[in-house]
Amino acid sequence: MNPKPFSFERLEIDGVYRIFPFLAEDPRGVFIKDYSDSIFKSNGLDLELKEVFYSQSKKGVLRGIHFQRVIEQDKLVRCLSGLVYDVVVDLRPASPTFGKWLSFFLSPKCRYELFIPKGCGHGFLAIKKSIMSYKCSEAFYIEYDDGIRYDDPTLGIKWPFERIKGDLIISEKDQNLPSLKEFLNQIIRVER
Repeated sequence: MNPKPFSFERLEIDGVYRIFPFLAEDPRGVFIKDYSDSIFKSNGLDLELKEVFYSQSKKGVLRGIHFQRVIEQDKLVRCLSGLVYDVVVDLRPASPTFGKWLSFFLSPKCRYELFIPKGCGHGFLAIKKSIMSYKCSEAFYIEYDDGIRYDDPTLGIKWPFERIKGDLIISEKDQNLPSLKEFLNQIIRVER
C-alpha cells in the first residue's frame, strides 16, 4: 500500500481550493478519505459540515450557476462517477476577482475535489451520466436558493457543449435565472 496524504492547492479565486484527498491504493483497489475536520482546519479551512447531497445527472444536464443567499454555504464538491465540466464563479462584489470563473473537468479518475467558499456560485455540465457529491457548511433553505444564468454574456463562461452533441437538458428554474446585472440590481434594491 502506498498512501498519499491530503494536499491543498489555492486557486486564482480567493478561497477556492483544489484538494487531493487522502488516498491509499493496493491490488484490492482504492481507499479515499475526502474530508477530515482536523486536516482541513490545519490548512486554514474551518468547514463544519451540516448537510451532504448527491445529484445524479444524465448526459447533457446543466445545473447552475447556483448559490444560497443570506445563509450562505461553503461547498466541497466531488464527482463520484461519470465526467462533468465544473464551473466556479466569484459573485462577491467586493472581491478583486468578482465575475471571474474557473473551470475543471471532474471525474473519479482526477481524484480531486473543489472547495467553494461562501459567495461563489457553482454549476456543471454532465459530459456523461454522472453523480456529484456536495458537502455543505449550511443547511439548504429553499427561500434563499438562487443563481445566475449559465449563459450570461457578462460572465462569458465557455461551456464545452460540443462534448454532449446537442443533448442539453436545463431545468425551467435554471433557464429563468437572472443575469449577473439583474441579480446585482435586485441586491441594491433590497439593501436600500
